[in-house]
Amino acid sequence: MAHGHKSDEKIVYVGDSRVRAKSSHLIPQDFSAYPGKSEVFIPNFLLKEWMVAVVVLVGILVLVMSDPAPLGYPADPTNTQFIPMPDWYFLFLYQLLKYPYTSDKFVVLGTVLVPAIAFGSLLLAPFLDTGKERRFYRRPIASSLMILSLVACSYLTIVSWHHYEEELKEKNIIPEHIKREEELHANKGKEGGTPSGNAQSKKLAVVAADDPAAELYKKATCVACHGAELKGNPGSGIPALLGVGDKLSKDDIMGVIKNGKGGMTPMYDANIKKGLTDADIDKIADWLSKQKKG
Repeated sequence: MAHGHKSDEKIVYVGDSRVRAKSSHLIPQDFSAYPGKSEVFIPNFLLKEWMVAVVVLVGILVLVMSDPAPLGYPADPTNTQFIPMPDWYFLFLYQLLKYPYTSDKFVVLGTVLVPAIAFGSLLLAPFLDTGKERRFYRRPIASSLMILSLVACSYLTIVSWHHYEEELKEKNIIPEHIKREEELHANKGKEGGTPSGNAQSKKLAVVAADDPAAELYKKATCVACHGAELKGNPGSGIPALLGVGDKLSKDDIMGVIKNGKGGMTPMYDANIKKGLTDADIDKIADWLSKQKKG
């Protein structure tokens, strides 16, 4: 700005030396020249996505805290009654691997190829489907494939869980986490609680531990489940053989070995294959009938 000494002289501006006021408000970029775009990705769109992700994460945390994951007994590789089940979001893959065309000789197809195609297609979808149309009914191919995937995953998940429940009924098995919870409720309120099956079996001793039949027992298939000390694993549905003589006679025990009982399959032929003779199995049954609490 330049002027002379006279007060009534006209002011002449040279350039614009005024300081502009700063504003904290972000002025949205003009996307009128770019059809289909309405805002910048960073930070506008990304901030919205982040806020939605936070809400979803809080919801998941609330569900986890309100309904904690069920806990069973410690892992026991000798428990033949346990039915392994994956988490619910993998049930569809678990069921898929039961079919002949994705198991046995084709297991690579079910474990590698099919998941790779499914998840790979999901990852590549934004790059393969580059159309600007956002309404699902205007994108028939992408929408049809997604609906088909959702229906297939839902169907396989429901069928997998149905088969699991049917297997539990057929084998008369109570899931470990339910059994453990029932035991906790049964022991609750009792002073010191009630001793578990393992604790009770520890109070009993093996009868005639120096009997030659005891060595034959260790060579039999029985030891894999019931253990060398006959304690079994009651928590997993495998009863202890300590004190079994008070419940079963020699003939009864031989009948269980030959015909099975409950979840136990017949073990007579399996022991013969292991090299035991009929006389050896008879001695084992006689020795087990001597296992009495007295």
